[in-house]
Amino acid sequence: MIRLGGHGVIADPEGDPDELAAAHVAFGYAAAYCPPVAVTDTDRLRAIERAFARSDVSIAEIGIWRNVTALEPEARAANLRRAIDCLAIADEVGAGCAVTYIGTFSPRSDYAPHPMNLGQDAFDLAVATCRTIIDEVKPKRAKFALEMMQYALPDSPDVYLDLIRAVDREAFGAHFDPVNLVMTPRVYFENGKLITEMFEKLGAYVVSCHAKDIVLHHQAALHLDEVMIGEGALDYAVYLKQLDRLGREVPLMLEHYRQWEYAHARDEVYKIGDAVGVGFFNRPPAG
Repeated sequence: MIRLGGHGVIADPEGDPDELAAAHVAFGYAAAYCPPVAVTDTDRLRAIERAFARSDVSIAEIGIWRNVTALEPEARAANLRRAIDCLAIADEVGAGCAVTYIGTFSPRSDYAPHPMNLGQDAFDLAVATCRTIIDEVKPKRAKFALEMMQYALPDSPDVYLDLIRAVDREAFGAHFDPVNLVMTPRVYFENGKLITEMFEKLGAYVVSCHAKDIVLHHQAALHLDEVMIGEGALDYAVYLKQLDRLGREVPLMLEHYRQWEYAHARDEVYKIGDAVGVGFFNRPPAG
């Protein structure tokens, strides 16, 4: 059984947590992104945790999405503070993780390509930064995780495993987004092997997953685009079966669609799940 979640629900994300949790259930979700909340708002933190627990909707993750290794001292300090606050919020509401991309050596950018992003200096800085964030919060429940990226670390399952061993903190988890690692035609056409490798090497550490799809265009220069689930090449049969085999309720979170597209993306995942014999928590009855 899989806990599917995402955006697309009709409710105010900054409003009443019970209404928001109920909207997730009504939409057919069993997982959610963490609603907006300040780390100092103790009452709302408690209300969010209680509301989603009552509705049996897991809070999968809170997104940080800042360059936590920024070259500019003021930007790095501010981004680290956001990361620390987000991890503390995740721990307070019982979310699976706080997740971000590590960042870039490119000035005044969050994750732009740069020739130093994949080198040893970047690896060492990532290790030190992850330790700083985790050690500041000392979370008891939530994990800190990095999203796999094309031109920032971790850019492969092996590099992620190396980071986990180097960071050496129980609160450092893995986050899966296989679309982000489809970077060559060979991997594109055989992405089921990549997904299987991810689960074989990192399955014990994974805390949340993203769901989208990817298409390779026929152009002179290599060009890949995100598309609606079912319209691309991502091997969702392998993805769903591998996630289901974990034996843990690791959420699968739809992302990067417009408000009105989430219902279609949700139903596409359900349809593929039916074809491969994978079930979903809180799936509404057909028809």
